[in-house]
Amino acid sequence: MKASPQIHSIYIATRAGESMAPLMQANIIAGEGIMGDRYALGIGAFSKTKLKIRHISLIALAGLEYANQQLKTKQQASFDESETRRNLVISGISAEELNSLVGKTFYLGNLAFKGTELCEPCQRPANLLKRPDFMNAFEGRGGLRAEALTSGTLSGGDLLTYSIGHEQ
Repeated sequence: MKASPQIHSIYIATRAGESMAPLMQANIIAGEGIMGDRYALGIGAFSKTKLKIRHISLIALAGLEYANQQLKTKQQASFDESETRRNLVISGISAEELNSLVGKTFYLGNLAFKGTELCEPCQRPANLLKRPDFMNAFEGRGGLRAEALTSGTLSGGDLLTYSIGHEQ
């Protein structure tokens, strides 16, 4: 039996470039994102230059594990969950399944989100950590950004639910 997709872990950074800190719960503000996160505060590294919806970012744990396996085969250092600079790590879902949520409404717990775009890997995590090859390892597995449609609280273990094959 396949595990249901769920929140594996939650991270925020209160300022651009700051290390991502784990949270047990995240307060979501519709139209803004995670309370206290740099992008909800409008002070993320890309807040002013690339005007996109960056309320929340998600990455599949399976995609992270695959990317790290590729890095290890090249004898390069792997990335831990927080080092991907994504807010939510989702278990029980493939990178491809997570990517398919762009343009669709999905739910984390009882909160609604809309996938807005893929998080194409960029050099920021590699540069901050002074480690190469983030872009190659995470190509197609960088996760996605989503718009927060409702306010409330998210916790580790909250399920991710969505309709398969339906544009919403």
